[in-house]
Amino acid sequence: MAQEISKPVEYYYDYHPTEEDLMGETGWHSRLIRYLSEVLSWLFHDQVCAIYENLNFYQTLNPRERPVTPDLAVIKGVRWKYVRSWSPNRIGIPPHVVFEILSDETWQKDLYEKPTRYASLGVQEYFAYDPNEPSISRATARRLSGWQLDARHKEMIEMTPDKQGRLWSEQLQCWLVAEGPYLRLYNHKYQQCLTEAQAEALLRKQATEQAEEQARRAEAFAAKLRSLGINPDEVI
Repeated sequence: MAQEISKPVEYYYDYHPTEEDLMGETGWHSRLIRYLSEVLSWLFHDQVCAIYENLNFYQTLNPRERPVTPDLAVIKGVRWKYVRSWSPNRIGIPPHVVFEILSDETWQKDLYEKPTRYASLGVQEYFAYDPNEPSISRATARRLSGWQLDARHKEMIEMTPDKQGRLWSEQLQCWLVAEGPYLRLYNHKYQQCLTEAQAEALLRKQATEQAEEQARRAEAFAAKLRSLGINPDEVI
């Protein structure tokens, strides 16, 4: 477990915007981040795990260091709490998975610079997704790209998608699948991972369908009794 630094550094960019902060987000960009955050939160709801959006990550104690700020970061084994940034006092617990959503302004950094920076942080897996149609990336026609950390060489190795273009995340134990503007997650049984609201709605639907099926069976049984000249109301 990483030791806490008694006097945390006050980083300049925790109080001042970077260029990326000033770019803003499109409606689809922010909507996808929120959707993925809710899916990941429910995926790990029975485990200790922190999901952060747009949190600054630092490597040094230099107060002027420029942070790397993933759209989403998944840190397993850590309880969520309000923090302004993630710095060397927690360097023993780097993010397990980070996500970046590509935009016109950031796609080159996301595809060419971020893998190296995330490798240096110790991030285990990095996924970059392009929700735009047509694709804004000039480098590849793929919407989804992923990298896994080679801890020995401290570098990110690009993942090879399967024939359907899917990527398997060891850290999430899920398939990542490009579906139009959305990036979906599916478990090993290829069942879609849901948000809490979606899971609760599905349970209500299943309960309703089960009650309706039981009512149909009861009515069919009553009709059978009546055809035999038996009053179903008199059957105990």
